[in-house]
Amino acid sequence: MTDIHNHLLFGVDDGSISIEESISVLREMSKAGYKNVILTPHYIKDSNFNSSAKENFRRLKILREAVKENGIDIKLFLGNEIYMDDDIYELLMNGEVYSLNGSSFILVELPMNGEYSNYLEIFKDLIRKGCHIILAHPERYIAFQKNYDLLLELEGIGVFFQCNLDSLIGKYGNEACKMLKRMLKEKKVAFFATDIHHKKHNYSDWAKAKEIALTFLNESEFDTLVKTNPEQLIA
Repeated sequence: MTDIHNHLLFGVDDGSISIEESISVLREMSKAGYKNVILTPHYIKDSNFNSSAKENFRRLKILREAVKENGIDIKLFLGNEIYMDDDIYELLMNGEVYSLNGSSFILVELPMNGEYSNYLEIFKDLIRKGCHIILAHPERYIAFQKNYDLLLELEGIGVFFQCNLDSLIGKYGNEACKMLKRMLKEKKVAFFATDIHHKKHNYSDWAKAKEIALTFLNESEFDTLVKTNPEQLIA
């Protein structure tokens, strides 16, 4: 499997605080069947979570060496989870943020209430400029939970949806779980990811979540969300 959303690049955001913690989590992810991981640290302009792509690549190199030294069979790549901002394209062009493995796909996060005055126009502009938008965990946004048509509007302009596997077991509340189930039933999900932050995670939860997902998908469809589609970003 390939994970396209997590916070395992050490020391840059609210995720892994040390290289030791990153190694601990990556070891467990390898055991769970992950072969590729795109590290996606938060980038939130004018906050403490604004490590540049140059710094992130420096840390990626260190982490790759540690993974090799520890005999972990997993390949690491770089991206960002970019918090919604009017200047996303400029941030990409000047190297402050990085697309998913240097592809045309960018992972974007909205405010948790799902509201941002002109996000639709920003997404349209990014798409016109050649970007492909992957919206991080849409099932968690309160505005989308209240108004499903907002999701359909984004789908209509070509936005892809990455959902958190743990949402299916209620990690983010009943409304997120309910919305994700509807999205799966209606075939709206393009990617499943872990959004994992810390080593305290219960990895058996992923197996439970997969069981629930398979009540809406067959095995081939599930593999598309965790293998086929994510691996295209690696290729």
